[in-house]
Amino acid sequence: MLKAFFRTGAVEAGCDEAGRGCLAGPVFAAAVVLPEGFLHPLLNDSKKMTARDRDTLREVIEREAVAWAVESVSAARIDEINILNASFEAMTGAVRKLRVSPELLLIDGNRFRTTLDIPYECIVGGDGIYSSIAAASVLAKTHRDELMERFAADYPEYGWRQNKGYPTKQHREAVARHGLSPHHRKSFRSGAGQQLLF
Repeated sequence: MLKAFFRTGAVEAGCDEAGRGCLAGPVFAAAVVLPEGFLHPLLNDSKKMTARDRDTLREVIEREAVAWAVESVSAARIDEINILNASFEAMTGAVRKLRVSPELLLIDGNRFRTTLDIPYECIVGGDGIYSSIAAASVLAKTHRDELMERFAADYPEYGWRQNKGYPTKQHREAVARHGLSPHHRKSFRSGAGQQLLF
Protein backbone atom coordinates (compact mmCIF):
# COMPACT_ATOMS: atom_id res chain seq x y z
CA MET A 1 0.00 0.00 0.00
CA LEU A 2 1.40 3.37 -1.04
CA LYS A 3 1.71 6.10 1.59
CA ALA A 4 -0.50 9.13 1.14
CA PHE A 5 1.92 11.71 2.53
CA PHE A 6 5.39 12.25 3.94
CA ARG A 7 4.45 15.03 6.38
CA THR A 8 0.96 15.74 7.61
CA GLY A 9 -0.48 19.17 6.96
CA ALA A 10 1.87 20.09 4.10
CA VAL A 11 1.07 20.58 0.42
CA GLU A 12 3.33 17.95 -1.11
CA ALA A 13 4.28 17.52 -4.74
CA GLY A 14 5.66 14.18 -5.83
CA CYS A 15 8.33 14.40 -8.56
CA ASP A 16 9.76 11.75 -10.85
CA GLU A 17 11.42 11.45 -14.24
CA ALA A 18 11.29 9.07 -17.20
CA GLY A 19 13.80 8.38 -19.93
CA ARG A 20 17.01 8.92 -18.04
CA GLY A 21 18.64 5.75 -19.38
CA CYS A 22 17.51 6.15 -22.99
CA LEU A 23 19.73 6.58 -26.02
CA ALA A 24 17.24 8.84 -27.78
CA GLY A 25 14.59 11.39 -27.00
CA PRO A 26 14.09 13.90 -24.21
CA VAL A 27 14.03 13.18 -20.51
CA PHE A 28 10.61 13.93 -19.01
CA ALA A 29 9.66 14.84 -15.45
CA ALA A 30 6.33 15.32 -13.76
CA ALA A 31 5.19 16.95 -10.54
CA VAL A 32 1.86 15.99 -8.97
CA VAL A 33 -0.12 17.28 -5.99
CA LEU A 34 -2.81 14.75 -5.10
CA PRO A 35 -5.98 15.48 -3.14
CA GLU A 36 -6.15 14.27 0.43
CA GLY A 37 -7.26 10.66 0.58
CA PHE A 38 -6.55 9.90 -3.08
CA LEU A 39 -6.50 6.14 -3.64
CA HIS A 40 -6.54 4.01 -6.76
CA PRO A 41 -5.96 0.25 -6.87
CA LEU A 42 -3.85 0.46 -10.05
CA LEU A 43 -1.48 3.16 -8.80
CA ASN A 44 2.10 1.95 -8.41
CA ASP A 45 5.61 2.59 -9.63
CA SER A 46 4.98 3.06 -13.37
CA LYS A 47 7.69 0.51 -14.24
CA LYS A 48 5.58 -2.17 -12.52
CA MET A 49 2.42 -1.30 -14.43
CA THR A 50 1.20 -2.35 -17.85
CA ALA A 51 0.97 0.29 -20.58
CA ARG A 52 -2.83 -0.01 -20.48
CA ASP A 53 -2.95 0.58 -16.73
CA ARG A 54 -0.59 3.55 -17.04
CA ASP A 55 -2.84 5.10 -19.67
CA THR A 56 -5.88 4.53 -17.45
CA LEU A 57 -4.13 6.11 -14.47
CA ARG A 58 -2.95 9.07 -16.53
CA GLU A 59 -6.54 10.05 -17.22
CA VAL A 60 -7.49 9.64 -13.55
CA ILE A 61 -4.49 11.62 -12.27
CA GLU A 62 -4.90 14.45 -14.75
CA ARG A 63 -8.59 14.70 -13.88
CA GLU A 64 -8.41 14.37 -10.09
CA ALA A 65 -5.06 15.85 -9.06
CA VAL A 66 -5.06 19.18 -7.25
CA ALA A 67 -2.29 20.14 -9.67
CA TRP A 68 0.00 18.40 -12.13
CA ALA A 69 2.60 19.43 -14.67
CA VAL A 70 5.04 17.81 -17.07
CA GLU A 71 8.32 19.18 -18.42
CA SER A 72 10.85 17.78 -20.88
CA VAL A 73 14.50 18.48 -21.64
CA SER A 74 15.71 17.76 -25.16
CA ALA A 75 18.45 15.41 -26.27
CA ALA A 76 20.54 18.42 -27.33
CA ARG A 77 20.22 19.95 -23.87
CA ILE A 78 21.10 16.59 -22.30
CA ASP A 79 24.27 16.56 -24.40
CA GLU A 80 25.04 20.06 -23.17
CA ILE A 81 24.54 19.64 -19.41
CA ASN A 82 24.51 15.80 -18.91
CA ILE A 83 21.59 13.55 -18.08
CA LEU A 84 21.68 14.03 -14.32
CA ASN A 85 21.48 17.81 -14.55
CA ALA A 86 18.87 17.51 -17.29
CA SER A 87 16.72 15.36 -14.98
CA PHE A 88 16.99 18.00 -12.25
CA GLU A 89 16.15 20.73 -14.78
CA ALA A 90 13.07 18.84 -15.97
CA MET A 91 11.82 18.31 -12.40
CA THR A 92 12.40 21.97 -11.56
CA GLY A 93 10.51 23.00 -14.68
CA ALA A 94 7.58 20.74 -13.86
CA VAL A 95 7.30 22.16 -10.34
CA ARG A 96 7.41 25.72 -11.69
CA LYS A 97 4.42 24.92 -13.92
CA LEU A 98 2.20 23.76 -11.05
CA ARG A 99 -0.83 25.97 -10.46
CA VAL A 100 -0.47 25.59 -6.70
CA SER A 101 2.65 26.26 -4.64
CA PRO A 102 3.87 23.10 -2.89
CA GLU A 103 5.39 23.37 0.58
CA LEU A 104 7.44 20.19 0.20
CA LEU A 105 8.78 18.25 -2.78
CA LEU A 106 9.11 14.48 -2.66
CA ILE A 107 11.85 13.55 -5.11
CA ASP A 108 12.30 10.02 -6.42
CA GLY A 109 16.01 9.27 -6.11
CA ASN A 110 18.99 9.91 -3.90
CA ARG A 111 19.86 13.48 -4.86
CA PHE A 112 18.44 16.68 -6.30
CA ARG A 113 19.62 20.17 -7.17
CA THR A 114 17.29 23.02 -7.95
CA THR A 115 16.93 26.78 -8.05
CA LEU A 116 13.53 26.45 -6.38
CA ASP A 117 13.17 27.81 -2.87
CA ILE A 118 11.10 24.85 -1.71
CA PRO A 119 12.21 22.20 0.82
CA TYR A 120 12.56 18.70 -0.57
CA GLU A 121 13.12 15.12 0.50
CA CYS A 122 14.94 12.60 -1.70
CA ILE A 123 13.49 9.11 -1.41
CA VAL A 124 15.17 6.13 -3.09
CA GLY A 125 12.45 3.98 -4.64
CA GLY A 126 9.93 6.69 -3.79
CA ASP A 127 7.72 5.81 -6.75
CA GLY A 128 6.93 2.54 -4.97
CA ILE A 129 6.38 4.22 -1.58
CA TYR A 130 4.45 7.49 -1.95
CA SER A 131 1.30 7.98 -4.01
CA SER A 132 2.27 11.42 -5.30
CA ILE A 133 5.64 10.19 -6.61
CA ALA A 134 3.98 7.14 -8.19
CA ALA A 135 1.49 9.47 -9.88
CA ALA A 136 4.36 11.61 -11.17
CA SER A 137 6.09 8.51 -12.51
CA VAL A 138 2.95 7.58 -14.45
CA LEU A 139 2.62 11.03 -16.02
CA ALA A 140 6.31 11.31 -16.90
CA LYS A 141 6.33 7.86 -18.46
CA THR A 142 3.10 8.18 -20.44
CA HIS A 143 3.86 11.65 -21.78
CA ARG A 144 7.34 10.56 -22.85
CA ASP A 145 6.11 7.34 -24.46
CA GLU A 146 3.51 9.30 -26.40
CA LEU A 147 6.20 11.60 -27.81
CA MET A 148 8.51 8.70 -28.71
CA GLU A 149 5.69 7.06 -30.64
CA ARG A 150 5.27 10.29 -32.62
CA PHE A 151 9.02 10.38 -33.29
CA ALA A 152 8.81 6.74 -34.41
CA ALA A 153 6.53 7.70 -37.29
CA ASP A 154 9.41 9.72 -38.78
CA TYR A 155 12.18 7.26 -37.81
CA PRO A 156 10.62 3.77 -37.89
CA GLU A 157 13.99 2.05 -38.37
CA TYR A 158 14.91 2.45 -34.67
CA GLY A 159 11.89 0.59 -33.29
CA TRP A 160 10.91 3.37 -30.91
CA ARG A 161 7.29 2.24 -30.79
CA GLN A 162 8.54 -0.81 -28.94
CA ASN A 163 11.72 0.32 -27.16
CA LYS A 164 10.80 4.00 -26.55
CA GLY A 165 14.44 4.95 -27.07
CA TYR A 166 15.92 2.56 -24.50
CA PRO A 167 19.12 0.68 -25.42
CA THR A 168 17.69 -2.62 -26.59
CA LYS A 169 19.67 -4.90 -28.87
CA GLN A 170 17.38 -3.93 -31.76
CA HIS A 171 17.93 -0.23 -31.10
CA ARG A 172 21.72 -0.57 -30.93
CA GLU A 173 21.78 -2.60 -34.15
CA ALA A 174 19.63 0.02 -35.89
CA VAL A 175 22.07 2.75 -34.85
CA ALA A 176 24.96 0.66 -36.18
CA ARG A 177 23.15 0.31 -39.53
CA HIS A 178 21.58 3.76 -39.92
CA GLY A 179 23.65 6.06 -37.72
CA LEU A 180 22.22 8.60 -35.30
CA SER A 181 18.94 10.42 -35.73
CA PRO A 182 18.49 14.07 -34.69
CA HIS A 183 16.79 12.75 -31.54
CA HIS A 184 19.73 10.65 -30.31
CA ARG A 185 21.85 11.78 -27.39
CA LYS A 186 25.31 12.12 -28.87
CA SER A 187 26.93 12.25 -25.43
CA PHE A 188 25.68 8.71 -24.78
CA ARG A 189 28.10 7.23 -27.30
CA SER A 190 30.91 6.95 -24.78
CA GLY A 191 32.07 8.08 -21.38
CA ALA A 192 32.23 6.74 -17.88
CA GLY A 193 28.84 6.00 -16.43
CA GLN A 194 27.03 6.61 -19.71
CA GLN A 195 25.28 4.19 -22.01
CA LEU A 196 27.31 2.96 -24.98
CA LEU A 197 25.67 2.96 -28.35
CA PHE A 198 28.16 0.44 -29.73
